[in-house]
Amino acid sequence: MNIEHRRVNVGRLTLHVAEQGSGPTVLLLHGFPAYWADWQGVMQALAAAGFRAIAPDLPGYGQSDQLPNVLDYRLSLLAADIAGLIGALGGAPVHVVGHDWGGALAYCLASEHSRLVDRLVVLNAPHPAQIGPALTHLDQLHRSWYALMFQLPWFPEWLVRRRIPMSFALRGMAVRVGAFSEADVDRYLSAMRLPGVARAALSYYRAAFRAPERATWSVTRPSLVLWGEQDLALSSRILLPDLPRHVPGVRVERFADAGHWPHHDLPEVVNTHLLEFFSGSSNSNSLELR
Repeated sequence: MNIEHRRVNVGRLTLHVAEQGSGPTVLLLHGFPAYWADWQGVMQALAAAGFRAIAPDLPGYGQSDQLPNVLDYRLSLLAADIAGLIGALGGAPVHVVGHDWGGALAYCLASEHSRLVDRLVVLNAPHPAQIGPALTHLDQLHRSWYALMFQLPWFPEWLVRRRIPMSFALRGMAVRVGAFSEADVDRYLSAMRLPGVARAALSYYRAAFRAPERATWSVTRPSLVLWGEQDLALSSRILLPDLPRHVPGVRVERFADAGHWPHHDLPEVVNTHLLEFFSGSSNSNSLELR
């Protein structure tokens, strides 16, 4: 099955969308510093199992439109953009998968636009309401040094367009040898070097610091979290015990042999969890932290 590409007007901007397969829709939201192709392996597995996999370039990334101001990248506004995308795709409830910033966005979407979300899966991402409190812990503050550095002018834009930082963000944050090839690094770097993309990607971090969202964003949709324990950027010790306060009934699966990119460290395991959960064979309504 080939991947098809198109542009979809969602209201305040137009998103580039990659699509594969047919059947129930699964919307895949990438994180930093990725783009739609971060989900290519997941898309193939979903399509082969009878799902319609849709992976957009998030606002500002890849071939999607960019927004003029930093505060245009607040999560509540981005969630409205993704809700517009779901509406343009037909408006029926969809399954949603998010990683990193895509995961934080997925939480917001499932809360503020719950009628559009059937089931939710998040990979290594904090709930938005956890971001501020987590930074009061020295462990998480130490891990988030890069997010603080991203608040500086011009230098972060220069940095994220360099090969060594990109390689560290991908290969250095993964556990499995070969999770990202040199060719993968080249592709992600090329996507980040598109005009304006570095500024847009960093605006997610800057908007979160300049205008923290105050909403509680309680998520009541059936939810599954897949978490790589060797994440250098996010502390499971701080973030996971508090998660059920914001996502009642969430089930968390921890993977000792995965890092920040579980869908690259353990692609077959992650794909199996996704297919079981979206096929309804997972008991998503009972809290189970593993």
